[in-house]
Amino acid sequence: MTEFSIEFGGQTIRRSSAYEKGRVTFLLVDMQRIWAEPMMDPTHPHPADGYFMRRVHGSVIPNQVRILNACRAAGENVVHTIIESLTADGRDRSLDHKLSNMHVPKGAPEGAIVAPLTPAENEPVLPKSSSGLFNSTNADYVLRNLDTKFLIIAGIVTDQCVDMAVRDASDRGYLVTLVEDACATYTPERHEAALGAYGGYCWITDTDTVVARLAALAGGARR
Repeated sequence: MTEFSIEFGGQTIRRSSAYEKGRVTFLLVDMQRIWAEPMMDPTHPHPADGYFMRRVHGSVIPNQVRILNACRAAGENVVHTIIESLTADGRDRSLDHKLSNMHVPKGAPEGAIVAPLTPAENEPVLPKSSSGLFNSTNADYVLRNLDTKFLIIAGIVTDQCVDMAVRDASDRGYLVTLVEDACATYTPERHEAALGAYGGYCWITDTDTVVARLAALAGGARR
């Protein structure tokens, strides 16, 4: 896909523009036990030896850990989002989540973020009760207060909650980086179809590239 650029504020801006110190946030989407551990998801139970779990544990989580460590080393922001109802009975959930029988009660152990990605102190965790992060949280308010310009997105699943985060963030004026080898959905075909469908809203790249960019910012890490 051809990448276009615009001139704005004396700068040439592209979706793949170089990151700026203090303007980057890494957004981890729904990396919870219920979705990332074998046979825990009641709506999509995946065995440990199936495609999805092999990708999540063999590629996605290790790559996310690399990006997470690079963000922390560079002093950039990290935000986690999780699916979690505000109530124990889930009556506040979106209609779609009710119809899909998708419910993680507030404080449920299965809703915890997987251990390798445990949030550090001062890393916000935004619970959402819909698929769209920007629909049921104050994510836009938080990201703007963090002075976010570049939003790096990774998580599960590629063609659902990640998809909505990418499109909605782009519409709100963030320069979105989608790390394709740090995302997963239920089949390789669905993953590739999703990337093709929303590629125009973001810069799609890989973990090595993102980590290298973050490493270049690390020398001037915030204290």
